[in-house]
Amino acid sequence: MYALVSLISAWAIPIMIVFIPLYAAYRKVPVYESFVEGAKDGFDTAIKIIPHLVGMMVAISVFRASGAMDMLIGWMRPFFESIGVPTEVLPLAILRPITGAGSLAFTTDLIEQFGPDSMIGRIASTVQGSTDTTLYVITVYFGAIGIRKAGYALKVGLISDAVGFIASLAICYFVFS
Repeated sequence: MYALVSLISAWAIPIMIVFIPLYAAYRKVPVYESFVEGAKDGFDTAIKIIPHLVGMMVAISVFRASGAMDMLIGWMRPFFESIGVPTEVLPLAILRPITGAGSLAFTTDLIEQFGPDSMIGRIASTVQGSTDTTLYVITVYFGAIGIRKAGYALKVGLISDAVGFIASLAICYFVFS
């Protein structure tokens, strides 16, 4: 079975690279022109989201540099210590809804410091895979397509991030303790 999966994995992309242009030629679709048009649309989209990306990056930098994140973690620390949650992962719970790159860098630091097989490393990895960059998605993508009223999406996204964080803790303690 492993050999079959390995064979399929090795050939999936080369087959798609050959199949798509052949199928497009069969359907008489101008492949190169369609590709160039799609690339142009992608470039236009990238130009539209740059202001939203810059705004988000500035907000994240101000949040971290001002000490607001450290203050928020300080308020949360006693509660999480009392229920046995490693407080080293608290910044990840705050960073993950804001920035994917920042939360990944923080997760990498935790794994380098505590090891991938430590409870902290496992929780950080599970949180990284179980939550999303809610504020980033709403700011960049909703802003790019002009959606201004994102209140419900924000609430649902942040609630799902909180549920993902709690579920990550519960699953890691259940599986690895």
